[in-house]
Amino acid sequence: MDDVFKALADASRRSLLDGLHARNGQTLNELCEGLAMTRQAVTKHLVILEEADLVTTIRHGREKLHYLNPVPIHQIGERWIKKFERGKLAALSELKRQLEKRDE
Repeated sequence: MDDVFKALADASRRSLLDGLHARNGQTLNELCEGLAMTRQAVTKHLVILEEADLVTTIRHGREKLHYLNPVPIHQIGERWIKKFERGKLAALSELKRQLEKRDE
């Protein structure tokens, strides 16, 4: 799980995951579009995401397609978020919002 946290710690890698969430099965060139990174930088980030098992690839002819693997993120949610009971967290968040609104 350390590799997953390391991979998610970088905003560029999270941006790549968001791109795959929006449209899964993209090539390297497609993933590079609209990013302020070189192709080499995107490749390095993808390697880290693959090592964390957050991205899987499939060769389709000459193309290498990248796919989001949400399982490690789900496992984080199960281990680190679920145990804090979302209902109680939602109630605390609402209380905080109401108190901040009152203070304004």
